[in-house]
Amino acid sequence: MSILRIPTPLRPYVNGQSEISVQAQTVGEALSILTDCYTGLRPHLFNTDGQLRLFVNLFLNDEDIRQLQGLDTPIKESDRLILIPSIAGGYK
Repeated sequence: MSILRIPTPLRPYVNGQSEISVQAQTVGEALSILTDCYTGLRPHLFNTDGQLRLFVNLFLNDEDIRQLQGLDTPIKESDRLILIPSIAGGYK
């Protein structure tokens, strides 16, 4: 099973878990399984058109999936998929 690493701001939507194991063939399938199990997470990852939000960064091991095959990127059991949402803000 592949491991999905969940960042702290999104953990309330997955019952506080920092990692979730999924059995999937692609990144998109892994996210689909994740958001089917934790429906409150879906709007934080996908827009109303079902597209991955621009501020959500996904890394397969150390590589940004946008530089690979996007959601169609194949994954193996030993892979780690890391969600990293962009966080805006700063000093006023």
